[in-house]
Amino acid sequence: MRILLVILPLLFSLPAWAHKPSDSYLLLSIQNDRVEGQWDIALRDLDNAIGLDSDGSGAITWGEVRYKHDEIVSYALSHLDLSAGGQSCTTQTLEQLVDHHTDGTYSVLRFRSDCEGPIEQLRVDYRLLFDIDAQHKGLLRLTRGGQTSTAIFSRESPVQEFSIAERSRWAESRQFIHEGIWHIWLGFDHVLFLLALLLPAVLIRVEGRWQAVGEFSSVCWNVVSIVTAFTLAHSLTLSLAALDIVRLPSRLVESTIAASVVLAGLGNLYPMMISRRWMIAFGFGLIHGFGFAAVLTDLGLPHNSLLLSLVSFNVGVELGQLSIVAAFLPLAYLIRRSWSYPRLVLTGGSLAVIAIALVWFTERAFDLQLFPL
Repeated sequence: MRILLVILPLLFSLPAWAHKPSDSYLLLSIQNDRVEGQWDIALRDLDNAIGLDSDGSGAITWGEVRYKHDEIVSYALSHLDLSAGGQSCTTQTLEQLVDHHTDGTYSVLRFRSDCEGPIEQLRVDYRLLFDIDAQHKGLLRLTRGGQTSTAIFSRESPVQEFSIAERSRWAESRQFIHEGIWHIWLGFDHVLFLLALLLPAVLIRVEGRWQAVGEFSSVCWNVVSIVTAFTLAHSLTLSLAALDIVRLPSRLVESTIAASVVLAGLGNLYPMMISRRWMIAFGFGLIHGFGFAAVLTDLGLPHNSLLLSLVSFNVGVELGQLSIVAAFLPLAYLIRRSWSYPRLVLTGGSLAVIAIALVWFTERAFDLQLFPL
């Protein structure tokens, strides 16, 4: 029963996480004593913050965005401060546009910040949306003289400083490892898919009935095959998508990920490929890789930074994934012989997985919002 205390609260808190997390994209280019910038902010986030949909139609028009131009500028720039040499730089707006990313339409704010003298160290204070969305991230690309640095702002790390003369690859790598870990932990559709595949790992099918596995070594081999297949598959498509070799529509990817969770849950109730679950993990892992790549592809990094970010982010995803397996597997193995495991944990957990994933699929495939959260 102990494992239920871990799984069930997680399962019933998931509908609020059905969509891609909130991100904005900040590009800064340092030119001697000034910074030229472009800031892409999702219209859906601006609507939540200052209200863009004035007629309440559920669709944000160009006219509504244009009417709110001044308010968008005021809101955005009040949550961003650039400073050099201990002095804040003076920022002015150059133009406002709109652009389309894989997950929707964004307001594009182009600006220039003038500083007191040549910039040797830039301090960026980023506070956008943290007060209304704790999971929001600001993705930064900073360039000067052909060198590129990347960073991620979060509510836990809203202020960062960048030495223009020196680029810390280790700091960039460490940050993307951290983001990869949190991406898998907060990407509940990926977690749910993995758990659905792992639920039967401590059982074996004998004459149409579930029985407990004897040796832990056989359980480990089964889990290793599933996790390895999932890792290889999503690493492949994560790389292809992040390098812009293959790109699929966001709605198709997110809908298919939700469908994969439904099918993984159904596979536990009607087991037909129980000995080949690694094949299921590999097949759907290809689609999950495109979901992992959304952050990196939208950031648009040059290849020299993208490769570093890609490897580091993928390492973080794998560390997060292994921590989930390490937390789940020993508990499942301990209670595998109890009457509650096949009935409550496997059957009940799979039904909960299916129900939640069906909500996600409906929302994503038909662009609906069934839960206001």
